[in-house]
Amino acid sequence: MAEKEESEVQQGIPAAQFVEDVDEYMRKANNPAPETMLKHLEDNLNKYRFLESNLNQKKRRLKVQVPDIAKSLELLKHLSKKAGESTPMDTRFKLSEQVYAKATVAPTKTVGVWLGANVMVEYSLEAAESLLTKKLEHATKTLAGVNEDLAFLRDQCTTTEVNMARVYNWHVQKRRNERS
Repeated sequence: MAEKEESEVQQGIPAAQFVEDVDEYMRKANNPAPETMLKHLEDNLNKYRFLESNLNQKKRRLKVQVPDIAKSLELLKHLSKKAGESTPMDTRFKLSEQVYAKATVAPTKTVGVWLGANVMVEYSLEAAESLLTKKLEHATKTLAGVNEDLAFLRDQCTTTEVNMARVYNWHVQKRRNERS
């Protein structure tokens, strides 16, 4: 078999085919000149690297988001415990980097949850806890999926780079043989 068939597609990312026998692969009628084939492989490699860059950005964003959600959920659970008490709670909250303010928080049954895009919604403590738990589960699951996709992409980049080297070496060897 001239090439290993991998029809595997992960999250819309097509799998790179490993070329085992370059002679047979290049002899196929639909395969162009080596320079054209190298250009095609380089284009595929650039696409994989572009996808990898986008996934790395997504991973960085999720790595910040997961701890923030977990911290908010922890605070919400603490507020739920204090909701039954009648005494206010003293706390400090962050205004900006290294700037905190003291606050006295009265027992409450509702909290404001920042949804993003300048939208904040008031929820009951139970509904907010449910929402944040779902968001945390989703973000954790998405982060695991991104890590899998990045591993898959690294494999595809490696396979494409090896194919490029094999086609290039095949072309160099072919030219040497033609000169002799």
